[in-house]
Amino acid sequence: MPTYEYACNQCGEHVDVFQSFSDDPLTVCEACGGSLRKVFGNVGIVFKGGGFYKNDSRPSSSSTSSSSTAATAATPASTGESSASTPAPTPAPAAAAPASDKKA
Repeated sequence: MPTYEYACNQCGEHVDVFQSFSDDPLTVCEACGGSLRKVFGNVGIVFKGGGFYKNDSRPSSSSTSSSSTAATAATPASTGESSASTPAPTPAPAAAAPASDKKA
């Protein structure tokens, strides 16, 4: 159950209450009988950067997702428009030459 913080408008007392989502909010201060208001704090967690979408961390192993990605990437090029949001594909690295056994 979530914890809600209430503050009294008259005496300024703060109260933390465990309430269900379906419970009605508190309206009367137990200390002075004044009206209560909910106090909203900062967000406890913030997601910044990449990696928070389902397609950011998964490899494109299925033919459906790779073909739809290829079709999406090819669309701006076929119309003559460039898109800053879709980067150009990077070429695969060349095969490394075998290492020599001789030390220089």
